Amino acid sequence: METFKKPDVEQFLRAYKIQDFVVSSDESQLIFSTNISGKFNLWAMDLPNEFPYPLTFNDQSCHGLQYDKSGKFVIAAFDHEGDENAQLYMIPPHGGELQPVRTSEGNRHISPILSDDGKRLYYTSSKDEPTFLKSYCYHLDSGKEQVIHDGEGAATFLLDFSPSEESFIISKFFSNTHKLSYVKVNEEIISLTPETNEQHTVTDAIYVSETEIFLITDYGEDFSYIAKFNIETKEFNKLVSVPGAGFKMIKYDKQHKQLYAVSDKGVEDLLYRYEIDSKKLEEVESPVGEVQKLTVTESGHLYLLGTSATKPANIYKKESNSHTWKQLTNNRVLGVDEKQLVDPEVIKYESFDGLEIEALFFKATAAHSNGHVIFWPHGGPQYGERKFFRGVFQYLINEGFSIFAPNFRGSTGYGLKFTKMVEGDWGHGPRLDNIEGLEYLIKNGYADRDKIFLIGGSYGGYMSLLLHGRHPEYFKAVVDIFGPSDLFSFINSVPDFWKPSMDQWVGNPEKDKEKLIEFSPITYLDNMTKPMLVIQGANDPRVVKAESDQIVAALQEKGRDVEYMVLEDEGHGFSKLENELKVYRTVSAFLEKYM
Repeated sequence: METFKKPDVEQFLRAYKIQDFVVSSDESQLIFSTNISGKFNLWAMDLPNEFPYPLTFNDQSCHGLQYDKSGKFVIAAFDHEGDENAQLYMIPPHGGELQPVRTSEGNRHISPILSDDGKRLYYTSSKDEPTFLKSYCYHLDSGKEQVIHDGEGAATFLLDFSPSEESFIISKFFSNTHKLSYVKVNEEIISLTPETNEQHTVTDAIYVSETEIFLITDYGEDFSYIAKFNIETKEFNKLVSVPGAGFKMIKYDKQHKQLYAVSDKGVEDLLYRYEIDSKKLEEVESPVGEVQKLTVTESGHLYLLGTSATKPANIYKKESNSHTWKQLTNNRVLGVDEKQLVDPEVIKYESFDGLEIEALFFKATAAHSNGHVIFWPHGGPQYGERKFFRGVFQYLINEGFSIFAPNFRGSTGYGLKFTKMVEGDWGHGPRLDNIEGLEYLIKNGYADRDKIFLIGGSYGGYMSLLLHGRHPEYFKAVVDIFGPSDLFSFINSVPDFWKPSMDQWVGNPEKDKEKLIEFSPITYLDNMTKPMLVIQGANDPRVVKAESDQIVAALQEKGRDVEYMVLEDEGHGFSKLENELKVYRTVSAFLEKYM
């Protein structure tokens, strides 16, 4: 009988990623950014054919795509080696060499939007104002450029413009839980939500006519809902909500005069259709657990990029008169049947103060289990562990590890109040939520007290360091992937346009000095006695390399067992498959060593 080797980490990570996609106006071509070749490039499919072919060979991450409606060119935003400083380029639909359109070394260009006639390119940039940003209109024919809006008081972004391009929706980012949007008509700036002292968010907003804007906001509520704003009357109206869930994304189907909206409810996304005239809201079956992008074409067809816990990122299409989705890409785990992948159990437990915490538990099968559990706090921290595909999770499960991923306070998907709980409290409430999660695992037979590893990235890396420093007795070994180690140096080193929000998000170095000392992992070096692996991207603009350098140097000085891995051509994450493979082979060997 033929036997095959156990799947390797490469088989799981070879399930390619899709960053973004765009569809031509006649729906004859689909272009998407993917690492199908091991590095991110633009690829395309000539629909209805579904065989992809490459368009670019620059090997860089894409941060935005726009297709000219006449089909003459595509605008793409690429960074360099993970630095997130996206520059804007033009390429023909059949691909080739990139033609620079708007570039400025060391600065980032955000959210490019093309006019309907393809003659004007709107975007937001840090090039003239690194803290508050500015939005521009660049005339592709003449090369002239004008400032559409000057940011002031907080990072400010252009979201959309009216059909006539005479008014604009401007978003102002004060914090993750305080994001407001305004319509700019001539020089008048009008808030889309009524004036209030209560912080709230507008997470998305679109024009449906010259005078009507539909938006998603949690103004006056805990969960976000769909609302309407009339520019002429300046009237705001709440339209529809879903109990216990908030909306996060909205698209307009002009052909059928209806909206499509994505709602996040805990660990899963739901898709809805809202008929504007009848005011009817109905759920639309979704092929995925998490919707990453949704596009409605002029014909009313839907294109969706999404993923599920056991299915990698794929692009799907649903025609307006159909109830079924067609999968356009065939991304899957190489050599592994989907039935062999593990769908997580949703667990709820009570934290130290009675707050209910939801978590995902990926249980290794009895045939593979090695008896160990990996505790995995997510990044963000205002983010959520969702039912989306993570190749490394499925690989580690296949290696015998079970994985526990909690949505501690501060996570998204549970309302505004829950998300705000982490603000100014990075190291107390969330830390104790995680400790209660550990105790729940042990008391309920999910984990043995002496068989737990700790791994986290970004804020999860910070939490891994903090839990190691304050509760080392729970863990056999710890992996920190680009996590802040000292909140004082972290606050000073984040991108300029983050800085106005840092007082609320993390704390003020002077007013909150004692709290920031208490919450900084580097305060607890003496307790960090377990073996550690630290991983860092040299070009990380969010958590700079110095954050990992200082914790590693301090631990080495104390003679601790710490390995340090620096990726010279990466930023805040892994954009190159060869690096990701190197990282998780190292992680696997590290876990095996201390198991």
